[in-house]
Amino acid sequence: MQLTQRQRPSRTSSGGPGDVAAAARELKAKPAGELQVHGSGSLVRWLFDHQLVDEIILLTCPVVVGQGTRLFPDAGPDTALDLVDSRATPKGVTLQVYRPIGRPQYAT
Repeated sequence: MQLTQRQRPSRTSSGGPGDVAAAARELKAKPAGELQVHGSGSLVRWLFDHQLVDEIILLTCPVVVGQGTRLFPDAGPDTALDLVDSRATPKGVTLQVYRPIGRPQYAT
């Protein structure tokens, strides 16, 4: 199974979400290119929960929004992130690049 920009795997066509994980792992193993997800918080979270995310790039705009969909839900496993890059534009937009590094260590 290959994932392309025009194909969207579904439970009925791929046999189940495990096939999506296998296809994502296969694509990640290829030497060239990268996989990107734009605008699908539920897909990002699913990939994140299945350890298929190598890097998270967050753009933060200086705007307060009182509603919207959360990228990370209230429930779910905690994951520590390592900040590998951070930039800001003259207009105040910030770009942060994080890599998951496993379970967080909390002070006791």
